[in-house]
Amino acid sequence: MTTSEVQTPHPRAAGNPARKKALLSLLGLVVVVGLAWIAYEWLVASHYESTDNAYVQGNVIQITPQIGGTVMAILADDTDYVKAGQALVRLDPTDVGVALDQARANLAQVVRQVRTVYANNGSLAAQIALRESDVVRAQLEIARASDDFNRRQALAKNGAVSKEDLNHAQTQLDNGKSALAAAQAALAVAREQLVSNQAMTDGVSIEQHPGVLAAAAKVREAWLASQRMSLPAPVNGYVARRSVQLGQRVAAGTPLMSIVPMDQMWVDANFKEIQLRHIRIGQSVKLTADLYGKKTEYKGTVVGLGMGTGSAFALLPAQNATGNWIKVVQRIPVRVALDPAEVAKYPLRVGLSMEATVDVSQQGGKALADTPRADALIQTAVYETVASGADEEVRKIISANLARK
Repeated sequence: MTTSEVQTPHPRAAGNPARKKALLSLLGLVVVVGLAWIAYEWLVASHYESTDNAYVQGNVIQITPQIGGTVMAILADDTDYVKAGQALVRLDPTDVGVALDQARANLAQVVRQVRTVYANNGSLAAQIALRESDVVRAQLEIARASDDFNRRQALAKNGAVSKEDLNHAQTQLDNGKSALAAAQAALAVAREQLVSNQAMTDGVSIEQHPGVLAAAAKVREAWLASQRMSLPAPVNGYVARRSVQLGQRVAAGTPLMSIVPMDQMWVDANFKEIQLRHIRIGQSVKLTADLYGKKTEYKGTVVGLGMGTGSAFALLPAQNATGNWIKVVQRIPVRVALDPAEVAKYPLRVGLSMEATVDVSQQGGKALADTPRADALIQTAVYETVASGADEEVRKIISANLARK
């Protein structure tokens, strides 16, 4: 083999500068993205807790009759808007009307009977005066009979008066004593009758007499029953779940329909256990509803945290003793109050899905409430006028039977 035939090895090819630069750029981008993500988690994401397990809740007020009856009219249906005091259902008033008439008549009769009891005080006092005059008259008769007997007795010693006249005078004296005893007994009976009658009248007027009050209570009871034949809406809201039908015989407490007030809604956001560490009462919440999408945002406030998970209050809790226990992450409801103005602008419905994001950067609030509620959670004045009408009815009946000018 000649020297020219020997092949000289080629030098190792140099690395591709463009490829190396691209790899370094990619590595740098990964590092920058990682640092940005860490910074975001530390500075931004760690200040918020979010969940899509949130639902709109509200007061679902059941309309139930307070007494039984037959449905005569239905004045509202599902989806209808009703105002507080508006009649929703009417029951047949025939039976309660008869009971009310009986109660009215009974009250009128009792008032007149009590008037008689009060009037008897005067007649019994007059009887006492009459019996006292009888006692005085009997005492005078005894005094005269005693004087006559003493005079005749003195004359009988001298024979001026016969024994028969003396016996007659003795008889008159004895009769006078008997008459005095009878008059005194009659006076005692009259006084006891007055005391007994006064025990039924002392210290109270006719209007406040126990008998009148008892009869008046019956009138109020019958009056309230007559007014409860019409079932009013306790609050403004929308009708839902109407189940009552015309002609239906309903008992007291039977659910007929429900009213959902639109201005009393909130959100129950169910957060995982690990998300509750920094959630406090008073923190602001941003919410969106699937109904309106991400562009419509509600502002809320955390007003309370639940005292147990859903499984804890379930009919069959997951426990080892039951053999159905599985270790799963639990969720606890957090109540979020909504802005009524926003709800009025974008109405919600009970049960709608929501997404909630709580700003946990402010840690000044408390995890659990420690003061009782100062005001009523929800109330109505619809039923107050019914009671006042009953009082007015009682006053009319009493006044009509007192015969006062």
